[in-house]
Amino acid sequence: MTSPTQNLTLAPSASVDLHMHTNYSDGRWPAQQLIDYLASEHFDLVAITDHDRVDKVAEIRSLAAEKGLPVLSGVEISTQWNGRMAHLLCYGFDPEQNDLRPITEEVQRLQSENTREVNAELRRQGLEFPLQEEVLAANNGQLRFPFDNIRLLVAHGYAADGREGLQRIEQAGFHSIMADMGETVAAAHHSGALCLIAHPGRRERGFTYYDPALLDSLRAEVPIDGLEVYHPYHSQETIETYLEYVQKHDLLLSTGSDSHSVSGRMPRKHRAEVSRKLLERLGIRFTLDTNRSS
Repeated sequence: MTSPTQNLTLAPSASVDLHMHTNYSDGRWPAQQLIDYLASEHFDLVAITDHDRVDKVAEIRSLAAEKGLPVLSGVEISTQWNGRMAHLLCYGFDPEQNDLRPITEEVQRLQSENTREVNAELRRQGLEFPLQEEVLAANNGQLRFPFDNIRLLVAHGYAADGREGLQRIEQAGFHSIMADMGETVAAAHHSGALCLIAHPGRRERGFTYYDPALLDSLRAEVPIDGLEVYHPYHSQETIETYLEYVQKHDLLLSTGSDSHSVSGRMPRKHRAEVSRKLLERLGIRFTLDTNRSS
């Protein structure tokens, strides 16, 4: 399949969003619904970066091609470096032939095992989930991801919200499954992809905040290509700090909504010129015309 971004030319003002999820991972959008929305809103280029899934990229790009929407191959991989969590956004690999597939498949396998173990423990505690088929309809009623157990807990009244649900599954044995960051970056680079740390300024529970000093230590060991500078969880101060950092160290930057189809987390139109250096490294050209894209 010819890449939909091959020979693509964008105006600096073109609308892009380089970080979104479908229900192939933890998003709520079915892929077709998300594609239909993006096409109707006239996005010029997008990347759909489902967690630890490269096996659906070709399918998603095929759906988008029917709408005339260019989709950059992308994935968000759960990794760790020296015991610290870091999600990696990898862009520009061949969906059919790449070295990321075995890494993501192993993460998925271990995640699925742990998800089933947690569910079994919840049931041993006396919890029942008669609405599982309905709640997990997008998965054909099957448990796939850790968040599936949280959805079941909330839907059946065992947890008030996602935060409480997370606490309950942790008590039942949930633990994060992550690939090694160095191995993942090496596999991505061997596959012709570029790797940026997703939402490095995210300060929520469980996430590692990568300040400049920690980024220096990381980059001394792992050759990441850049950072997701523009993210909904980043304050203006954080954005400015990262802008200064990527400029100082000649790194790439990306822009993304991290949309999961949640109110307030819808896809967002970023100007392509903000991520121009990244996009040009991925073979996308730019016009001088600031009013249109092709």
